[in-house]
Amino acid sequence: MVRYLADPANEHQGLALVLFTIFVSVTLAITAWAGRRRSSSVEFFAGGRLFSPMENGFAIAGDYMSAASFLGISGLIALFGYDGLLYSVGFLVAWLVVLMLVAELVRNCGRYTLADVLSARMRQRPVRIAAGTSSVIVSVLYLVAQMVGASSLVALLLGGQGGASRTWTVIGVGGLMVVYVSFGGMRATTWIQIVKTVLLMGGTITLVVLVLIRFHGDLNGLLRSAAAGSGHGSAFLAPGLKYGGSWTSKLDFISLGIALVLGTAGLPHILSRFYTVPTARSARRSVVWAIGLIGSFYLMTIVLGFGAAAVVGSDAVRTSNAAGNTAVPLLAQDLGGGAGSTGGTVLFAVVGAVAFATILAVVAGITLASSASVAHDLYATLRRSGKHAGPATGNDEVRVARFAAVGIGAVAIALSLFAQGQNIAFLVGLAFAVAASANLPALLFSLFWPRFTTRGTVCAIYGGLIPALLLVVLSPVVSGRPDALFPGVDFHLFPLENPGLVSIPLGFLAGWLGTVLFPEPGDGSKFAETEVRSLTGAGAV
Repeated sequence: MVRYLADPANEHQGLALVLFTIFVSVTLAITAWAGRRRSSSVEFFAGGRLFSPMENGFAIAGDYMSAASFLGISGLIALFGYDGLLYSVGFLVAWLVVLMLVAELVRNCGRYTLADVLSARMRQRPVRIAAGTSSVIVSVLYLVAQMVGASSLVALLLGGQGGASRTWTVIGVGGLMVVYVSFGGMRATTWIQIVKTVLLMGGTITLVVLVLIRFHGDLNGLLRSAAAGSGHGSAFLAPGLKYGGSWTSKLDFISLGIALVLGTAGLPHILSRFYTVPTARSARRSVVWAIGLIGSFYLMTIVLGFGAAAVVGSDAVRTSNAAGNTAVPLLAQDLGGGAGSTGGTVLFAVVGAVAFATILAVVAGITLASSASVAHDLYATLRRSGKHAGPATGNDEVRVARFAAVGIGAVAIALSLFAQGQNIAFLVGLAFAVAASANLPALLFSLFWPRFTTRGTVCAIYGGLIPALLLVVLSPVVSGRPDALFPGVDFHLFPLENPGLVSIPLGFLAGWLGTVLFPEPGDGSKFAETEVRSLTGAGAV
């Protein structure tokens, strides 16, 4: 089957490209429609705050259910069984943190970005620069994972594993995301995500139903077949296949779990979605919609992962892509009747097109959030004290955001070319760890600690961001292993793949120390004002 997929004459290529072209055409039409509206800052960054809770819930789900979810998690489950479940559980549980702690409060305190919340009762300049820098770095890391997913998928769609096809795919996806953001802003991005969510849920439900039909609804039979197809027997269904054995693997398991559960509440592109609805109550209801969609989706990825191991076999998945990123497309082809069959060709093409739609929608949302941070936080703050000092207008920020989208896209494309051999769910786990280390401590302290200060905020952000990035660079992910980003060298000093276990506590500790060691005078009135605003919505924009 893998040999057939590598044949350039494979007829599924044409159908997949036709479906992909249709989706791109529809999304470009949405972008053109949205681009005709007045490009005010509220319209560009928040879609006019006119989306309903259901629409925003679908868009949040579209932002969150990325290529890491559809391709990466299922691939990890297909390769490592029980240990791959951590990603599904972690991504889902993370939304309870968002719902209970941040969704409503962020909507009341902010305007466009995370920095709006953090600077509500702090000195604007240092906090906005720190938060804007952190948001851009987290967004770029997340974008890299999506680009890797696109390149893995094109190896099947275009019938080759060559570097040229992967490179041009990454460049093409980067170009499209720049177009979506630059011309359509938040309104176009939101509707693209809604369309993507409908397509993704429809495609996933179809595959799950076909898997269950294949095994006559017998889940025990599915698990037994998955264990047999994995080559690991009963060990496939027990903990420890990936995160067992050595103490470093066990600590990595804990580190990854912490990062996944806490990271969502610090992701800039997720937090920015709460500003697209008119009220805090709408933001909370949006999260409820999102949890329903996301929860059902992640439960289905478990079935797809074990289904791939049972139907395709772990060895075939690994042969096609060592990181497991092609497990779902291979499963779709087999469920449709196998290589060469009409059903297999159609189902493979549909899944490939849905996966590409998933990637495009997510990268658009991430790029918009990061470009908003560049324009609204970094540019607007630096302009106030620069050579041409003065407040930046909304039109200025929109113009800068469009240029920033181009620059961020270029950086993400360049970095993704080095990470082609990594599993995309794993790469997203790194982005979650950085977000939980840098953004979450500052956000929670700012919302709930009356004594928290400007220096404490800056210390929390940099005290989590710098260690997280440094530990990733010094980890076996970057060097020292055959599957590392730079396999030919070895400068790794940190034994864990995910830095969250160390860097997240450091972020909280740095924020506490910065506040305790450098207290700021005040009567607490700013915190009281922020608290009233966050809880009641009084004065919220």
